[in-house]
Amino acid sequence: MANLSKINVLMCGTEYRVNIRPDGQALVLPNPIRRRVLNSLSMDNELIRPVQIGVVGLTLFDLRRLGKVDKLGMAGVNGGKFPAIREHLDKNIGGVYKDMDLTYVFDDKEAIDSMSKGDAVIIFTPDPTHYAITMYAIERGIHVLVTKPAVQLLSHHNELIAAAKKYGVVCMVEHHKRFDPAYSDARAKAESLGEFNFFSAWMSQPKSQLETFRAWAGKDSDIRQAKTKTHYYYLSSHHIDICCWMLQDKAIPTRVVASAATGIATSEPYNCVPQTEDTITLLVDWESTTSSKHKGTGVYTASWTAPLKAGVHSAQHWYYMGEKGDITVDQAHRGYDVTVDDTGKTWYNPFYMKYSPSESGHFDGQRGYGYVSIEKFIDAARSVNAGHTKVEDYDKHGLPTIANTVLTTAILHAGRISLDEKRPVGIKKNGEEWILE
Repeated sequence: MANLSKINVLMCGTEYRVNIRPDGQALVLPNPIRRRVLNSLSMDNELIRPVQIGVVGLTLFDLRRLGKVDKLGMAGVNGGKFPAIREHLDKNIGGVYKDMDLTYVFDDKEAIDSMSKGDAVIIFTPDPTHYAITMYAIERGIHVLVTKPAVQLLSHHNELIAAAKKYGVVCMVEHHKRFDPAYSDARAKAESLGEFNFFSAWMSQPKSQLETFRAWAGKDSDIRQAKTKTHYYYLSSHHIDICCWMLQDKAIPTRVVASAATGIATSEPYNCVPQTEDTITLLVDWESTTSSKHKGTGVYTASWTAPLKAGVHSAQHWYYMGEKGDITVDQAHRGYDVTVDDTGKTWYNPFYMKYSPSESGHFDGQRGYGYVSIEKFIDAARSVNAGHTKVEDYDKHGLPTIANTVLTTAILHAGRISLDEKRPVGIKKNGEEWILE
């Protein structure tokens, strides 16, 4: 890959990393997209997740150090937080790791419009904006990595598949759990367990998140009615995608039934709007693609009302049973915990991102699966630009391309309909497209 041209990348979404131009002005999205985003967000920008060292910006700064990335830009809905973020990056990246070039060179007000065909954009904006921004970039020949969930409607996902093929760009979904060494190894081992029978997954975040959740809705925002949908899609997408990935070419989902628990988020002290769900469970029927005798069941639960002080920010575990054996993965407890007098015990996951520098003082997290997820996209985009590979090649590799993640969206969308309309929802293939019924 060393002989490939470097690629320019725009990071779109201030919740992970925001940029200002050298003259101090904010980068903003193209006007049509900007209007859609702002119509969906509370104008005080309190919905934006707290600034942290993060993964996206840090990974791309390091990929530039390693010669894969050239110019970097960042875009957000406004520039109010840019000075603080610039100071934050200088202190927590430039002040910690050697040889990190933190310069930003996209200085066109219309950030995506200033990019060239073959450049790349990484989208970490609120879920309802993913489709519009992704399609806008694809139609301009720009490679896209969009955070999960890719979109909320199956029809939108199908449209993005067609657009990526038409314009010849790499479009991937940032399902980083596919690159967790335990998950990827478990997928390989599942191949020897015969026909699929049962899968269950649990993912939760502490109820303290409801404070952010409530602010995120906004008093007058259009997203007020959709906010429960957004958190449902975000949390549920992780392990639904893992199950779809493990069953790729082995089984297909046919029916989804959803159920929700309520009452915590809408009560004191959180007082979220009445539509807010606490815990959502999807029951999914699967059918083998190779055996008419075998059917399986998937149970996927997501909750944002888990107990406080549990020692993990996100409790995650799943169980897979095949015809000849089973697999259990506890993502939250990776055999590494720290106990402190004031705060008690905390379990850490060093496999996602390693922030401690190397012995030479450089960033040393290249093996983390959060880093690998972004690097795989960058490598694919550079290879396609050079003509070494074709976009469709990556659909064959088990990577989270827009084509390979369509069933994840199908299940999520079906689950949302099931919750809203209180009925089972079918999934089937109609020609080359997946549809709901």
